[in-house]
Amino acid sequence: MCCRDGKDYTTHHHDTQKMKAVIPAAGQGTRLYPQTHTKPKAMVRIAGKPILGHILSRLSETRVDEVVIVIGGPMQDQIVEYAEGSFGDEFTFRFVEQESAEGLGHSIYQTESVVRGEPALIVLGDMLFENGYGTFLEAHDALDDPDASIGVKTVDEPQHYGVAELGEGTEIDRLVEKPDDPQSDYAISGVYIVENTDLLFDCLDELVENDVRGAGDEYQLTDALQRMIDADARIDIFEVEDWYDCGRPETLLEANRVLLAKGDNDGADTLDNAVVVPPVDFGDDVVVEEAIVGPDVSVDSGSRITDSIVRNSIVGQDATLESVNLEGSIVGDGATVRSEANQLNVGDNSTIEL
Repeated sequence: MCCRDGKDYTTHHHDTQKMKAVIPAAGQGTRLYPQTHTKPKAMVRIAGKPILGHILSRLSETRVDEVVIVIGGPMQDQIVEYAEGSFGDEFTFRFVEQESAEGLGHSIYQTESVVRGEPALIVLGDMLFENGYGTFLEAHDALDDPDASIGVKTVDEPQHYGVAELGEGTEIDRLVEKPDDPQSDYAISGVYIVENTDLLFDCLDELVENDVRGAGDEYQLTDALQRMIDADARIDIFEVEDWYDCGRPETLLEANRVLLAKGDNDGADTLDNAVVVPPVDFGDDVVVEEAIVGPDVSVDSGSRITDSIVRNSIVGQDATLESVNLEGSIVGDGATVRSEANQLNVGDNSTIEL
C-alpha cells in the first residue's frame, strides 16, 4: 500500500475558517497559440479581464485568504504583477516556480513547502465555473469529513476526461485518466478540495521520486489521488455546474459569452456613428467608428474598430480592426486586421466566398 510509513494519517476535522487556494498557472497554453506566445494562458483576457482575474474575484467571495500560484516560463512576471496589483489587498500571495512543465501532479508538488499540512482548494488556471467556488466549499463541507473531494460533472464522452468511479454513495472507488472503456460518466472537472495534504504530498513524493509517470508521460494529480484511495483515504465527489475549459479557442469564446451575459459591462469611450449590441465589454480608450460591435464581444483597452462588424469575438489590447466582418474570432494584442475593398465582376449563377 502506498504512503504507509508509520505516520499518523488520522483525519483532522477541518476548520471551516481558512483555506489556501492553489492555482497551477505555469502551463504554456500551446492550444491557444498564437495568443499565448506573448502571455501566459491565465493572462488571456475574456469578458474584460484575464482568466486569472475571473478566478481570483470568485475566490475573493470565499474563505480563501492565501493564494499559492504556480508560475513558470519566460512570461511569469505578468502573472505576479497582475495578481499583486489587482488583488494584493484581498489575498496573501505566494508564487512558486515550476521550472519544467511535467504535468499537473508535478505542478502541485512544487507547492509542498507552503501547502503541506493545511487544507487546500486546487483550482486549475484555465478552468472557469459558472458558479463561484463558495458553492463547492459548501458542498465539500456537507460531506462526511472526507480526506479530499473532487468536483465532477456528468458528460457524454467520459473517455476524454479523468473519470471518477463511485463506490458507496459519494465515495470514489477509483480514478481513471481518459479510460478507453469508461465505467462511469462522472468527469473530473478541475476543482479539488484536499483536507489531508500530508497524505497528498506523500503520494506525490512517491510518484516523482520513483518517476511514476501517467498520461502524456507526465506526473498526474489523478494518480496521486488514486494512491491516496489505495492508502484507505476517503475521497468523495460533489457535482459542479457547467465549466469552461479556457484552454481552447472555441471554449474560450464560449466562456467569454457566458461571462459577458452575467457581467457588468463597460461601454466604449468614443462611439462615432456606431451600434453596440450588448453584451459587450470595452476596456479603456476604445474607439468605435462606423461599426457594429456585438453581441458577445470583449474589446481590450486602446483598441480601435472602424467600418467593421464584429460579433462573438475577443479583441486584444491596442488592436486595430478596419473594414472587416469578424465572427467567432480571437484577435491578439497589437494586431491589425484590415480588408481591402474587393472589385468583382461576377458572372451568372456564380458562388463566391470571400
